[in-house]
Amino acid sequence: MAQTFDVISPIDGRVHVTRPHATDDELGAALERAALAQRTWAGTSLDERREAVGRMIDLLVAQSEDAALELTWQMGRPIRYSPGEIAGFAERGRSMMAAADDALAPITVSAKEGFNRYIKREPLGVVLVLAPWNYPWLTSVNSIVPALLAGNAVVLKHSGQTPLVSERMQKAADEAGLPTGVFQYLHLSHDQVARVVADPRVGHVAFTGSVEGGRAVHRAAADRFIACGLELGGKDPAYVRPDADLDFAVESLVDGAFFNSGQSCCGIERIYVHGDVYDRFVDGAVALTEKYLLGDPADPETTLGPLVRPAAADFVRHQVAAAMDAGARGLIDPAPFAAAMARGPQYLAPQILVDVDHRMDVMSEESFGPVVGIMKVTSDDEAIERMNDSRYGLTASIWTEDEDRAIAVGDRVETGTWFMNRCDYLDPELSWVGIKDSGRGCTLSSVGFEHLTRPKSYHLRKIVR
Repeated sequence: MAQTFDVISPIDGRVHVTRPHATDDELGAALERAALAQRTWAGTSLDERREAVGRMIDLLVAQSEDAALELTWQMGRPIRYSPGEIAGFAERGRSMMAAADDALAPITVSAKEGFNRYIKREPLGVVLVLAPWNYPWLTSVNSIVPALLAGNAVVLKHSGQTPLVSERMQKAADEAGLPTGVFQYLHLSHDQVARVVADPRVGHVAFTGSVEGGRAVHRAAADRFIACGLELGGKDPAYVRPDADLDFAVESLVDGAFFNSGQSCCGIERIYVHGDVYDRFVDGAVALTEKYLLGDPADPETTLGPLVRPAAADFVRHQVAAAMDAGARGLIDPAPFAAAMARGPQYLAPQILVDVDHRMDVMSEESFGPVVGIMKVTSDDEAIERMNDSRYGLTASIWTEDEDRAIAVGDRVETGTWFMNRCDYLDPELSWVGIKDSGRGCTLSSVGFEHLTRPKSYHLRKIVR
């Protein structure tokens, strides 16, 4: 008999839906269907695959209002923002559809008399996509669409917090006419995920989640020679130079820190501000943060929702308390947020910390919540040293009017994406990649297709008699 799991809504702490995990027989049958369907799917033209995937995206966009409310109830994002994730899903999907021709085209080499030589890109087979709860649409599309376009079959496993997203995707895929077995979802336990990763019918794993989750996937695949794309955590820094547009920097970085209640792998978690503008930046950040409305995310007026579960909020509370015990100061009075916090322990007021240093976990370990530390620096060199003093390397940003200087600083910062005057954003035409403990592999852009295909060389010699 299948084991079940409950989705506890962060809105009210009640069971929202209950779902069964797949039985081992269902799991095996799904992998067999995927392996068989993939062989036929790979033989179809790119145009056919693109048309089917495009229909799937269109169907999901048409459901965006229902999907957004469904998302809010599952993971707690304010309803005023949830539709943006479905729109982002479509933007990224269509961008990758547009890039597919060039990304999947054979690679030609120099002409050589008597020979025809080129490199084709072949699908890997069955791609297992393991998607998280914090951005279940945006993170999964990074792998689903290019994998399908490249001729792979996809088996999708979403977090147990957001299972309705994968169910909705499956229904759209079926209605769009994707062949049976080409796109499937499975609700799985952790033990089952490990077994699927180790299954020889799986040719690639695309995982988005925590560092520890990435290590678990890596261990499960250790006996197999398959690639694992790992999009993991971050402790993303920002550096505000003296020549920054300060109002714009404040507005953007506060949003980058507190959007989705800080539950973003590429959210802003530490800010370094040049001493010449430090006081003005901090004053502006505090004034803007105090305007957030914490409350019921189903209310369109709410701008800050709960964390996904009480344990996540407790983790952030502990980080903040430990930092303050070590000398940090909190600048946001929680009293105005007290009524909302009475809704449940998962509701947490935002916090800005100053007088922080890198001995504090809040400046070195991922918080994944509505807190940010701000440090004063005296130079570009000090800012670079601080930004690089981390085991993570997902994104980093600089706020300045000097593009040449931004590039020079960026060349020295250890990160996968370097922003100027922007943060907390994925451009689908640019590669999305982490370094250090932020992951391995790449999604998005034409480069992302390389990780979902394998090269096959054709070396054809003509015999002239």
